[in-house]
Amino acid sequence: MTDQVSKEVSSQGPVASWATDVEAVAQRLQSNLQTGLSTAAAHDKLAEVGPNRLAEAAAVSPIVLFLSQFRNPLLIILIAGALISAYTGHLVDAIAIGVIVLLNAIISFVQEFKAAQSLAALKDMAAPKAFVKRDGKWLEIQASDIVPGDILRFKAGDIIAADVRLFEAARLAIDEAALTGESEPVDKHTLAISSNDTVLADRLNMGFMSTKVTNGTGEGIAVATGMATEVGHIAHLMANAEEPKTPLQQRIESLSHVLIGAALVVVAVVIGIGIFHGMDLTEMLNTGISLSVAAIPEGLPTVVTIVLTLGSQRMVQNNALARKLSSVETLGTTSVICSDKTGTLTQNQMQVMRTWAGGKVWEVTGEGFDPHGHFLDVNGETADLEVELDLRRMLNISVFCNDAELIEVEGRPAIQGNPTEGALVVAGAKVGLTRQRLQDENFRALQTFPFDSTRKMMSIHVQLPNGEKYLAAKGAPDVILARAKEIQINGEMVPLTDVRRLEVEAVIEDFGARALRTLAVAFRKAEDGTFDPENPEQDIVLIGIHGIMDPPRPQVKAAVADATSAGIRTVMITGDHAVTARAIAEQIGILTSAEQTVHTGVELDRMDDKELEQIVPKAAVFARVSPEHKLRIVKALQTTGEVAAMTGDGVNDAPALRTADIGVAMGIAGTSVAKDSAALVLLDDNFTTIVKAVREGRRIYDNLLKFIRQALTANVAEVSAILFAFVLMGSDPLLPLTPLMILWVNLVSDGIPALALGFEDAEGDIMERAPRARDEDIFADGLKERILIRGLAVGGVSYYVFQNALGRDIDLSTAQTMAFVTIMFAQIWHVFDARTTTTLFRKSPFGNPKLLMAVALSLALSAVAVYTPFGNFVLGTETLSLKALIGCCGIAALPTLVLSSLKEIFGLRFV
Repeated sequence: MTDQVSKEVSSQGPVASWATDVEAVAQRLQSNLQTGLSTAAAHDKLAEVGPNRLAEAAAVSPIVLFLSQFRNPLLIILIAGALISAYTGHLVDAIAIGVIVLLNAIISFVQEFKAAQSLAALKDMAAPKAFVKRDGKWLEIQASDIVPGDILRFKAGDIIAADVRLFEAARLAIDEAALTGESEPVDKHTLAISSNDTVLADRLNMGFMSTKVTNGTGEGIAVATGMATEVGHIAHLMANAEEPKTPLQQRIESLSHVLIGAALVVVAVVIGIGIFHGMDLTEMLNTGISLSVAAIPEGLPTVVTIVLTLGSQRMVQNNALARKLSSVETLGTTSVICSDKTGTLTQNQMQVMRTWAGGKVWEVTGEGFDPHGHFLDVNGETADLEVELDLRRMLNISVFCNDAELIEVEGRPAIQGNPTEGALVVAGAKVGLTRQRLQDENFRALQTFPFDSTRKMMSIHVQLPNGEKYLAAKGAPDVILARAKEIQINGEMVPLTDVRRLEVEAVIEDFGARALRTLAVAFRKAEDGTFDPENPEQDIVLIGIHGIMDPPRPQVKAAVADATSAGIRTVMITGDHAVTARAIAEQIGILTSAEQTVHTGVELDRMDDKELEQIVPKAAVFARVSPEHKLRIVKALQTTGEVAAMTGDGVNDAPALRTADIGVAMGIAGTSVAKDSAALVLLDDNFTTIVKAVREGRRIYDNLLKFIRQALTANVAEVSAILFAFVLMGSDPLLPLTPLMILWVNLVSDGIPALALGFEDAEGDIMERAPRARDEDIFADGLKERILIRGLAVGGVSYYVFQNALGRDIDLSTAQTMAFVTIMFAQIWHVFDARTTTTLFRKSPFGNPKLLMAVALSLALSAVAVYTPFGNFVLGTETLSLKALIGCCGIAALPTLVLSSLKEIFGLRFV
């Protein structure tokens, strides 16, 4: 509990501010509701509890961040290789390797340096100044100087500067959406709440730091400031929330260890053979450098970054903005999507879905705030307002007894005012009824009796064009029913008998079962033209009930189904009530079987982490939850082996967004805190976009595996060619490839086509596969065997060409060039097989134009390496005859064509 009041009375038991009378709260804080704190007392308290501000995260030094990039094990091996090259006089090799290391470090540094500081955004939400009462006088002070016990005053438009216990609330409504997830402003009161365990969203006598007053005025006593407030508690959770390594980071790290281990083993073997044969130490060092360079795919970190960047650009075209590149691939691994309800699964636009008027039920069509739609009866017939007088009068009252307006923002319809009232305005507009039209017809508002949390209704004294005066009212059905004496049926007022009352209650119950919020509409004719201003809504006539909800987005049900078919479970986590959440979940296919469960925040409070881990596998909905609940749910899912994506838009979502494997924030409705805590931002706030992004994430991971297969096949080929030479050539082995030739293959002749694999389209079954397990090895599904077999085959033919050339008395440089050309051509052939999970015989070579261009560029640059003086000087190559070139190209094709044929004929997955 963050309540400083509770801390001060811990010896008396943890009594929360909302659960006790405000006088008792003031007494505990040694304050006075009439005069506030004295200046001296406030000064002493400020020294005791500290400023009313959120703690700031320590800034990361750019220099430290840059240097940390060199902890990458792959870069450490390459740095060692560069140092040894320089020591042995191979400066060109050392410079080339050093440039690769530096480029990798710079690219990684730039990506991490761009990460925003969420806590700074959270701090920006705080109010800069506030009105407080001290020594009996109201004065404006810096919000940072507020202390527990201060008396605060606020009005519509103000941001509340501390957590306060309210003792004055005049039609007070506060927007707490960012903190609790509530889609509508919350009406406040001053009465004590009996339960000490009341969830945040139900503390209706409290105001919270950083929330905004939308209506009315209020006064309250500050009970918590700074990091002790609810928003401070969230800041604390964020500061302590650890961002997990993404599955891709874990797999690349694992791959790094495998490659380093393999490189060290191979180097040890070679040095052992060298010592056995009595080779020169410098020669063994040169061989060790060649092998370390050959075993490490130098371009891997860079290519991973480039492929993820390309994927993020494609995601932006589908309204998903990746703030962290690693999140692009993580989406493809996701096994559970924890989605907020309001605005993500739903439209965040309250709509009248059904209306009961004069004994008839009408279904209301249309989408969102768009004023195009119809009222349809049970037979699907459109309402004729010239005939349906009950419906017409009901809609007239609904739009006239209303403070909301239908406006246009950036070419789209929007509501200015209360969302529920806005739903009524839109419903009237669908049949051509607006407040302006009624005013034009000489309907006149004489007096308004505004809504407040005590009356739970609003009414307006109106004069009709014929001079008659009526009271038009709308409000909570139980309140309206309690005051109603009659009901209008077919244009006539008839007594509201017990039987008719039961019929109305059945309608209300039916609407509630459909997750519809109900609003009753009534009227009363003023016989003498006046009403009792203290209690105007007496003996009113009920005319109908509206059923209102924030409906699911049209595409969401299909998107949930697509996610399910891809093995991804969707879990709704919302601050809304369980009944509403359950109904929406059933409508969109999240809750589909009796085995699935719905849980509330109160239930979670009674569970320890082990119990929570036991229920999350079957949980479909979590309702009425707090920020801590969301964090616990995400951690429980991760503990059970799930890769969890978490969506959110409010401050309350930020800790869970940061802790999830991938946090997904709303770009339109999301707070800056949520966006800065997330790895991915949905530019259209649409759940469907997440599913599209999952598809893109899977495509990207597939393509990264294709790149890894292509790159590591070249590495194995290079290492094996050198090993074959050491094992088979006796005490005086010659190297088939120089270190710079190996670098050229890895980064240019093979690296460029391998990079183009990042542009491959998705495989046809990509959304029919189960998600990859969190701990799945990067070499799963036979990839390791394919790399080793193909690499050894390419290395074998490259060594054969080299040895054969030496056997024909061809000089060493030319023989090395022939081996160099063979391995380059072999990798060109191989790239067309690496681009598919089947074989190159089943996929058109023209399906990826960028790959064809990359191959052409690779061949052109390789020609420069072999057939120009510059290439001969830098790489140590010799110009080859056309016959030798064609021979190298032909023998280089054998590994791919033979092994792919075996795979095609015999179905051997590992080749």
